[in-house]
Amino acid sequence: MRLCVLDVDSTLITAEVIELIAERAGTRELVADITERAMRGDLDFSESLNERVATLAGVHDTVFAEVLAEVELTPGAEELVHTLQAEGWEVGLVSGGFIEVVGPLAKRLGITRYRANALEVADCRLTGRTVGPIIDRAAKAATLRAFAGEVGCPLEDAVAIGDGANDLDMMATAGLGIAFNAKPVVQAQADVALNAPRLDAALDIIRARS
Repeated sequence: MRLCVLDVDSTLITAEVIELIAERAGTRELVADITERAMRGDLDFSESLNERVATLAGVHDTVFAEVLAEVELTPGAEELVHTLQAEGWEVGLVSGGFIEVVGPLAKRLGITRYRANALEVADCRLTGRTVGPIIDRAAKAATLRAFAGEVGCPLEDAVAIGDGANDLDMMATAGLGIAFNAKPVVQAQADVALNAPRLDAALDIIRARS
């Protein structure tokens, strides 16, 4: 069994979900700035996530359905996932975003292995806090190792695709790390830097290494 694990925000989908939620909270500009710095590796991811999530307090939990209706898959994402699945690959998702959006996206794509942060809700409103361990760069790498163990894929045969600094550890853990339209620090450290309009352009790279 071979394994491909994808980041979600700005990789599988075109947007950063936290920014879409922040739009409803009136904090999008602030959140986008913090997100940009975190993805460049200038800020600790866990601290930056807590800071950003705190600005979402009070948003009604109907925001999850609203954001799901708004997000768009990156061109070629569906083709990449379904082609790999048809060729016998296990595809997984791991995200520093939120399970409330990642879960339905995974189901839509026929993906059963996924992991992301969870937002705390009380009285139908976001509290401004997350629940459970934060999915940071170390957790992403640990998730890739766990998925590989579950499906019996040697790490050297695993592929990781991402765009931000919090993807670096899982990309280093996999046998092949692909930086997709990524931040400069990620492109510099990835095995392959892919700058393309479509995510399924990764297929040629994956097949060349398989």
